[in-house]
Amino acid sequence: MSRNRPDESLALAPEDGFRPAVPPAWMRWLPFVYVAFVLVLEASLRKEWAVSFFLIALPAIAAYAYGPVAVAAFTVLAIVLEGTLAATAHHLGENHHVTADIATALVGILATALATHRTRQERSLVHANSVAEALMRALLRPVPHQVGRVLAASLYRPSEAGTMVGGDLFDIRVTHAGERAIIGDVRGKGLQAVRTVAAILGSFREAAYEAEDLPALAARLERRLTREAEDIPDEELFATALLIEFDSLAHRVTLTNHGHVEPVLISCGEVRVLEGPPALPLGLGSLAAADGPVAWSHRFTRGDVLLLVTDGLVEARDTVGDFYPLVDRLRHRFAGRPAPGPADVVNFLNTDLPRHARNLHDDVAMLAIAPHGT
Repeated sequence: MSRNRPDESLALAPEDGFRPAVPPAWMRWLPFVYVAFVLVLEASLRKEWAVSFFLIALPAIAAYAYGPVAVAAFTVLAIVLEGTLAATAHHLGENHHVTADIATALVGILATALATHRTRQERSLVHANSVAEALMRALLRPVPHQVGRVLAASLYRPSEAGTMVGGDLFDIRVTHAGERAIIGDVRGKGLQAVRTVAAILGSFREAAYEAEDLPALAARLERRLTREAEDIPDEELFATALLIEFDSLAHRVTLTNHGHVEPVLISCGEVRVLEGPPALPLGLGSLAAADGPVAWSHRFTRGDVLLLVTDGLVEARDTVGDFYPLVDRLRHRFAGRPAPGPADVVNFLNTDLPRHARNLHDDVAMLAIAPHGT
């Protein structure tokens, strides 16, 4: 991955045309190992043992890893080997050997049909996954290196390798009020989560230019998510989100946190969590006793980096069940050192996270920004 363009991790392009999933190497070698085992067994046992009958299973074994043409070839190979071994023992014309050949042919026909069905299913899954990935790439557009008066870097790391379908989202826009950004995590997974992500991002990309302030922007997103819940319908639909607005003239960043992971600020060699008044997740605003979210501000100057992440990062567990220590890892890498750039922070986490958790159980998204030219 390029050091200056961590957002290139979003470019999980679908394959041009259909390429079957490649099975594990041991599965591809299994038919050959099985044939060798039968031949060794035939040479080791006495002639009255009809070991060649084991070859009836060869087409079925091959069907797990090979396509219909190869399975048919293994079927022919099994029949030829059965005939050869029977001829060597001078039993070629006996009824039970003829029956074994017929049984092998029948198993081969069924295994070929199974391989054909499996190949079609793989083609269907690849196509569906490619469409979903194309949709997610259209939604989670790569964040440019510079957006208005801020430098930016982003990363989306799906929990399932080879797919981008998930419920994490982020975006950043240049508006009259300054640079406004969002990062969020939708309840649920799969294509339903993609639909909700599309609804939130579509509303944000319009409201970010029109809303007077962040609470007004949050209200627009709240109404959009409420309508989405009614359309699905889903009474429990919600999304955690963090909204930010950067004012380059005032050297400050304003935030509203809607049940999301707190942002982390790297400033002057220090790493700390920025905490402010909490608010309910988007979609649950009707349950709040107060009028709405409270915006709060913090000084944000050149050399500072603000990191926004989803809970897939902080809740990633290692082999003993411990969560990923985000702040501790950032302090270990950046505390007491020259100011990093957004790409440095994102690239470090993208490298460090797999060392802590080999398998992710939730998608990970992150967005890092830093003032530029202020």
